Amino acid sequence: MDAPSKEFALAGSLEELKIKGRLVVHGGHRPILVIYDRGRVFALDNRCPHMGFPLERGSVEDGILTCHWHHARFDLESGCTFDLWADDVPICPVEVRNGDVWVKTTFTHADPAAHWHQRLANGLAHDLGLVIAKAMYGQLAAGVPQAEIVREVALFGAQNRDGWGVGLTILTALANILPVLPEEEAYLALFHGARRVAADCDGEAPRRERAPLGSRPDPAALKRWLRRWTNVRHREAAERTLLTAIAAGFSPAELADALFAAETERAFADTGHSLDFINKAFECLDLVGWQHAAALLPTVVGQMVAARGAEESTAWRQPVDLVALCEESTSELADLFAAGRGSRDWSGHAALAQELLGDDPARIVDALKEAIRAGAAPADLGQSLAYAAALRVARFGNANEHADWETAHHVFTYANAVHQMLTRIGAANTDTHVTAVRGVLHGAMALYLARYLNVPPARIPGDAGEQLDDLPADPETIGAALLDAFDRQRQVDLAASLVARHLTLGHSPQALIATLAYAVLREDAGFHAYQMLEAGVRQFGAWGDTDEGRHILIAVARYLAAHSPTERASLQTADIARRLMRGGELHQEAGSS
Repeated sequence: MDAPSKEFALAGSLEELKIKGRLVVHGGHRPILVIYDRGRVFALDNRCPHMGFPLERGSVEDGILTCHWHHARFDLESGCTFDLWADDVPICPVEVRNGDVWVKTTFTHADPAAHWHQRLANGLAHDLGLVIAKAMYGQLAAGVPQAEIVREVALFGAQNRDGWGVGLTILTALANILPVLPEEEAYLALFHGARRVAADCDGEAPRRERAPLGSRPDPAALKRWLRRWTNVRHREAAERTLLTAIAAGFSPAELADALFAAETERAFADTGHSLDFINKAFECLDLVGWQHAAALLPTVVGQMVAARGAEESTAWRQPVDLVALCEESTSELADLFAAGRGSRDWSGHAALAQELLGDDPARIVDALKEAIRAGAAPADLGQSLAYAAALRVARFGNANEHADWETAHHVFTYANAVHQMLTRIGAANTDTHVTAVRGVLHGAMALYLARYLNVPPARIPGDAGEQLDDLPADPETIGAALLDAFDRQRQVDLAASLVARHLTLGHSPQALIATLAYAVLREDAGFHAYQMLEAGVRQFGAWGDTDEGRHILIAVARYLAAHSPTERASLQTADIARRLMRGGELHQEAGSS
């Protein structure tokens, strides 16, 4: 009965514990604090769950254990915290055997996946970064699929905020690149996504559910109605129409067609963010399952109907009325699509992109016409537009104001959304051609208005056979140098050169993308950095390891370098959580091993 077991360790005699009040057992993979208080014995993790400070240095009074570092307070019996930001401290069973105190030296849960699922729900509900980080690590360690974690966070975001926001966009963008990330970076990506969703929802009113119509109008009517309600900014009507389309069994392509048509009623709405949010909602459903369409997709309607279009901007009206040019050209280009069938062999993407970078709007429209006549499909135009927009960033002149980076960024992420939506929609009917043309024309005119950002254009390293032999040659050293460049301000050109060096030497693009992703994930990155990274990875996937693909990743690196470094407080939170979950001691006396 009194023999030691593999799970229990001897803490000491009960008399010794009564005299000292507390003992520390160095068993298992973490220290355990044993406390005698008011005739009872308790055992718990000796590391404060907030930042790992030794709880043995705390005080006990009235059944409450207080950590003296940040004054987090815990119920001694359950380990539950009175201060939610600190998280609960794990407890472990205690047995008194013949006057000796034995404690179980492992902290386990009957169902780890369910436990950390609930902890993540609590962390999201109260916007507790440390709890979110621990729960994320715990779920991954328990073997919970990444897609299931993304689903939990996405549905929380859809239910606890009245509309799609930057948090859900960041979550989806990072989830899209999870396949190229190593294990540690995947943990960081999921943590950042969940943290931003929680911050978006903190203090917000929950979403109010709306129901589909009782009838089932034909698809053409639903599409017309959605455009009408968007035009007159009638959110409730637009949401019920969209819900009706979902209930009627619209396919993802049909839903994309309907929303893209409604969205392009306004030109380059909210500087492109509105369409990007719509595209991300579709991509989120690809990740978490289309059975959740009714919960997630209507969240984009609020911004879509409220968005301000570029037609309300002076720059789009003077000195050239770009809105009128788009309206005049839409039907003509759509008719060209309808007259042709497109060509699977059309390969003029790069050449068209160069035409789209021109300084004459009418000639830009003519270039689109010629591409359609030559066999370009709508998605082909979207791909060319996205590459041209990437070149705006890659050639961004350092003499511009720092805020001007966002102008170039907005065009690129909008163009990527246009490309992704047109790829999803395909080429179904004449109405779709009109929608496609409007989206591409709006992007082309936004690209034209950003032409001043390339005067003079920055040099793109690696072009014309440039070898960059003064830079490292092996991929590991190049990656380390790139991260070092991101550690310092104003290293835009160096970062671009290192990316070019990596790719021109034939090293793995996937390794480079992982380095760029880590450069973002270690920062307290702004919303646009996540957008830029993911859109760049998407577009690189379309072009592959070509000169155009190299230009796209150079654009990503230049933008990220212009916005690094930051304080990296989130990385510290994630690191603390990871070390605590692994059983590490974060605080040791000076000189201790």
